[in-house]
Amino acid sequence: MLVVNNIEVRYQEVILVLKGCSLEVPEGGIVTLLGANGGGKTTTLKAVSGLLVSEEGEVTDGSIEFNGQRIDRIRPEERVRMGIVQVMEGRRVFEHLTAEENLVVGGQSHSRAKEKHNMALVYGYFPKLKELRNRTAGYLSGGEQQMLVIGRALMIEPKLMLLDEPSLGLAPLIVDEIFHIISRINTEERTSALLVEQNAIAALDIADYGYVMENGKVVLDGPADKLRDNQDVQEFYLGLSEVGQQKSYKDVKHYRRRKRWLS
Repeated sequence: MLVVNNIEVRYQEVILVLKGCSLEVPEGGIVTLLGANGGGKTTTLKAVSGLLVSEEGEVTDGSIEFNGQRIDRIRPEERVRMGIVQVMEGRRVFEHLTAEENLVVGGQSHSRAKEKHNMALVYGYFPKLKELRNRTAGYLSGGEQQMLVIGRALMIEPKLMLLDEPSLGLAPLIVDEIFHIISRINTEERTSALLVEQNAIAALDIADYGYVMENGKVVLDGPADKLRDNQDVQEFYLGLSEVGQQKSYKDVKHYRRRKRWLS
């Protein structure tokens, strides 16, 4: 479905952020992209969705294909029409609109009948939103706003959702609920997902495959269950080695084994 092939991304034609990043998301799959802050994860999502253009960024090398069509040279709105939707970090709701009005904004490109159908679908996944549909979005809790932005993305009938840190700032029980619903959407709607997360355990629990990024490059990848049990991944996300020192993937055996990727 999605093939990111050795892309390079620069901001303002100068700042090199991604340095030969490659990954794939199969149809109907969930793939997670892990790594420390500043590793290039969000930039990867924006390269796929086309939102780099709003930050004076561009793909300067490599290619991105979606269902066999090259998309890195087309506008963001065309990618949305193809079924690619990004759920931004930070729960970007329209604060002065009600929850339901936020959903209507997401479905405005569809007919009224389709909009009603999709709204019923969203309320089926997020019953809490139905209870709060007349509440001003700015007064919703963080978890409710996260449900709302995912629901708004569903109104577009996405084929691929790009999810940026959906667990950020949320209580553990809410995180579990959000990730359970993402998994249900994937299973029941066959919506593929590329998931950027700091919460490695939660992400790998629902993902089929994972990639680890450091300094704009993929340094490790594999099936989610193998990454979850990988001691180096666990130490990386704890942030400390056994002797209490900060650890980078440059210090671990898997990184050295993959070092040829970075040459």
